[in-house]
Amino acid sequence: MPHCPLCTENALHEFHQDNKRSYLQCGVCGMVSVPAQYHLSAADEKAQYDQHQNTPEDAGYRKFLSRTLEPLFARIQTGSLGLDFGCGPGPVIREMAKARGIAVSNYDLYYFNHPELLSKQYNFVTMTEVIEHIANPESLLIQLDSMLKQAGILAIMTKRVIDQQAFSKWHYKNDPTHICFYSLKTFEWIGRAFNWRLEVIDKDVVFFYKK
Repeated sequence: MPHCPLCTENALHEFHQDNKRSYLQCGVCGMVSVPAQYHLSAADEKAQYDQHQNTPEDAGYRKFLSRTLEPLFARIQTGSLGLDFGCGPGPVIREMAKARGIAVSNYDLYYFNHPELLSKQYNFVTMTEVIEHIANPESLLIQLDSMLKQAGILAIMTKRVIDQQAFSKWHYKNDPTHICFYSLKTFEWIGRAFNWRLEVIDKDVVFFYKK
């Protein structure tokens, strides 16, 4: 049995099975993960992302992002420096932040691969619909912790696991690029593990504050 990709404990059990993949849940941190044999290749993963056509002119997408950005902007000062981690092919957050006098840099493994940005520190980092795609969340969160300034905010948007029954009917699990699924229990575990303060903003938005 593989180890949990988040807490690394050997405490996984079968959670769900469909006709494409199996899903395992960790008894320690609550994360639901897809075993590695079902992960897409980098080329196939990028091909899925290439189908996304989110642009700054898309009012619906801006409204979607505003569920994360409006409460975030209310908690940071003008002049703050942020990073949009996993910004995708159409980096909208940078433009929305710019209108508020807030500077945001773009990083994306496939579209804005500027690794030098990962060695800097920021007042905030956004991950909107990103963390569920990450195969190695433990390593990523350690890296993000080093990138956040004291009192910095990590803003995460991802849909949350509720229970087994809801998961079985959940459209979110059907995206082949979604491989790690978080519940409130999982986010509470992350807060304790990294000594971050957790604030639940919305049904799919949480903020972590670096103490």
